[in-house]
Amino acid sequence: MGVSLFLPRGRSLELDGRALVMGIVNATPDSFYPESRRKGAIEARDAALRMEAAGAAIVDLGGESTRPGSEYVGLEEELERVVPVVEAIRKESDVPISVDTRKAAVASAALDAGADIINDVAALAHDPEMAAVVAGHGVPVVLMHMLGDPKTMQHSPVYSDCPAEVRAFLVAAAERAQKAGIGRDRIILDPGIGFGKRLEDNLAVLSRLDELVAEGYPVLVGLSRKAFVGAITGRQVEGRLAGSLGAACAAFAKGARIFRVHDVDETVDALAVLASSLGGRALSRPAKEETR
Repeated sequence: MGVSLFLPRGRSLELDGRALVMGIVNATPDSFYPESRRKGAIEARDAALRMEAAGAAIVDLGGESTRPGSEYVGLEEELERVVPVVEAIRKESDVPISVDTRKAAVASAALDAGADIINDVAALAHDPEMAAVVAGHGVPVVLMHMLGDPKTMQHSPVYSDCPAEVRAFLVAAAERAQKAGIGRDRIILDPGIGFGKRLEDNLAVLSRLDELVAEGYPVLVGLSRKAFVGAITGRQVEGRLAGSLGAACAAFAKGARIFRVHDVDETVDALAVLASSLGGRALSRPAKEETR
């Protein structure tokens, strides 16, 4: 029997043996990849719909950049960036919407507007009300590892054993989430590639990703066009597609099943071929009616 990620309104996404591609929709003026920035609700909505048509099983909407060195965005500004986009997408599509936010008020408003998943780079630690919002709505949550905060996280991060420390952090975060009333079957773990990690740390986490997968939670990775790909290939952000696809394939082979990406078409194709060649199942696509 497959593993399902249950969503609001009686929908689910299948995870066991499959890959879910999560398309990035940045309602921000300063995300690290300029081509991903969307101006206004209509442009962001249209980008989300194109990603859905290209095979994205989820679209991930963010109103605050968390690139290294980024500035904190105030509550009202983030609400103005996020909620109208959720509403605009919902008028046209039932595609699962993940909202990338650290703020409980943004999460609550987005879920009320029709979002389905909360993607919290602070693993519920930034806002003391976030766990209650997620538990109260009964939605899945992504818990990510980050050393420090986005503005300072790349200031000389140091680990003794990065993969082991990331794993311990995320397991502890998942246990706290469950104590707050979030079901284990609603928890997704993200090792936070590029968030407070050096090149060697990122590569170590990827090479030992199966250790995190062994904890039994779905694992999401965000590898798309990141600096570590540039460090390996010598490419600027605009030229990192091929390297990003290579990283996604490596992560799939280690057990990751959710892939947060800028380039949906290409990632869907790459993972479909890889999964098929390994005897796996096809990529999961739009959510289906819940049958349990």
